[in-house]
Amino acid sequence: MKKIAIVIALATGFIGCSKFDEINTHPYNVNDELTQPEYFFNKSLTDAQQDPNIAERIFVLDWKTAGRQHLSSGLATGTVNDSWSAEYWKYSSQWHSNIHLAIQKAEGQLAENAAFDYTSNMLQVSRIWRAYLLTEISDNFGPMPIENSNGTNPVPSSTQDVYYYALAELKDAVDKLDVAVPTDDRIKKYDRAYQFSWEKWKRYGNSMRLRLAMRLSEVDLTKAKEEFEDAVRVGLFIEDASHNFTVAEKTGWDGLSGVMSRSWNSQVLPSTLNNIYIGLGGVPSSSLVGPSMQSYIKPENYIGKRYDKQFTSLTNDPSAGYWLDGLPNKIDPRAYKAFFIPGDFTNSNFLADNNEAKITTSYLVNAPGDTIKLDTKFTWNAFAIGSWGEKGSKNNMYNVLVGKLPALSQAFRASTSSRIFFANWETYFLLSEASLRGWNTGTTAQEAYEDGVKANFDYWDVSQYATQYLASEEFNRVGTSVKFTHTTEPGVGKQMNYIDGYTNANGTVTIPYPTNNLYQNGTVKNDALTKIITQKFIANLPWLPLESWNDHRRLGLPFFENPAIEVALTNMPDLTSSNYMTNSIKFYPQRLPYPSNFKSGSLEGYNTAVSHLGGPDNVFTPLWWAKQN
Repeated sequence: MKKIAIVIALATGFIGCSKFDEINTHPYNVNDELTQPEYFFNKSLTDAQQDPNIAERIFVLDWKTAGRQHLSSGLATGTVNDSWSAEYWKYSSQWHSNIHLAIQKAEGQLAENAAFDYTSNMLQVSRIWRAYLLTEISDNFGPMPIENSNGTNPVPSSTQDVYYYALAELKDAVDKLDVAVPTDDRIKKYDRAYQFSWEKWKRYGNSMRLRLAMRLSEVDLTKAKEEFEDAVRVGLFIEDASHNFTVAEKTGWDGLSGVMSRSWNSQVLPSTLNNIYIGLGGVPSSSLVGPSMQSYIKPENYIGKRYDKQFTSLTNDPSAGYWLDGLPNKIDPRAYKAFFIPGDFTNSNFLADNNEAKITTSYLVNAPGDTIKLDTKFTWNAFAIGSWGEKGSKNNMYNVLVGKLPALSQAFRASTSSRIFFANWETYFLLSEASLRGWNTGTTAQEAYEDGVKANFDYWDVSQYATQYLASEEFNRVGTSVKFTHTTEPGVGKQMNYIDGYTNANGTVTIPYPTNNLYQNGTVKNDALTKIITQKFIANLPWLPLESWNDHRRLGLPFFENPAIEVALTNMPDLTSSNYMTNSIKFYPQRLPYPSNFKSGSLEGYNTAVSHLGGPDNVFTPLWWAKQN
């Protein structure tokens, strides 16, 4: 096997020659029990779970924001934080360095005929994990180094080369994994994901090939199809929940602390997700909530109270300008599991340790001394991100979101869950998309799609609704239904009733289904691919926000509303009050710019990376595999 080492620069710039020499000439002694490959593997895998310092910055404030898993402007409006990127750069270099050491140690033992029975498999597992780490950081920044340069600063490679290398590594490592080799009980504790079950690692590596191959589908179709079908040939995937790549979290402050555990991160329901949830699947709220909330459920054709002085309207969010003074009539059954309802204090997943969450009163300001009181108890709302200007200053609810909007369940904040890196439903949605493209998958697009939905319903413990849900032809707020064979387009919009919040007068309005210009020139809202990616987007919550961001960059799916533009957004100059109803890739972040200390530490390496990028080093330059316009 060609010895290739992934070495990422530290936050202070690329590692100097002396440091590279230290890594490359590490005095491995194959008989030294203090330097076994599983120790380095364990360190890399554990630390890559992200301690609270980096998890809050990258997982929550960058990935979840860009992937529209919660309401936050930040990166979603083009604002990047160089210090956060530098921290991620530093942390990632440490994860890469440790997995590189695991690989070198295993290779050394094998070369010296001093290996254990499991050492070859340990090497293959380490290569699989290294492929994941490499593509994770590349999906953030773009071109990255993949080869060790023997004492000099490593040379960045193009994103295409990064992906080709990772796919080749996965193929070779999966082929060489010998599932018949027994796992030594002494080493199981050094693998927090699979306890060195070689079969499960083979499944993960092969499912990762599906993920990476599909990433190339819009830019390198021949390669994507070839790699995908070859992975299908192997035949072992993450198919069952018992195969899922997960790592248990724990309380404290280290790599195993929950990635979403900081109580001050509100992580409230975003408008993007809410418009997808409402109406999707046709399951009534009356069957999902307890007796105390039944009277709060609103009619299906009611959109809420209109407050056009305090709620933005300069966005293509179809729900903009309205406040629902109750619960939606029908909703995806996973919604109430993922987010708690304001005022539902008896819910064990309510954010009990945040006093703000217990306050369900808010105010809209008309003028000094003239306010409108709102009771947010048992209501369900989500707001568009962006700039609300004067309207936002008159809306106390917009300024204090916790307790006023549904927020992420305590189940994911308490560091008692398991972080998911790859789950069985993703395999099925990838197979469904590939089948739709006519690739050889051994299944059909519909069967795999329905298997993916069922797998995710099992995860959320709502499997009793799966049959009804999969048969539903009802549209959500963005004009998509669930039933795979139901591809009728939804029309222009839906007539809804509302109440004028200032006069209490009743009115009717046609709420348009938004046009997604990023997909099929805005002509399609309910085809099979939209359904697949919509379900994948819902299933990705809350563990895979990077994959949600990746799919949107790749396909423009599902529909993401534009940020509100009541006041010009400094970091998103192309979005204006005259074009906010049209989607453009310039209205969504495409990558993280390289941290400034990369440029200052290695100008030559930085310039090489940017030359491979194909555009300026800013947040709106698409990666090689993403939509370019």
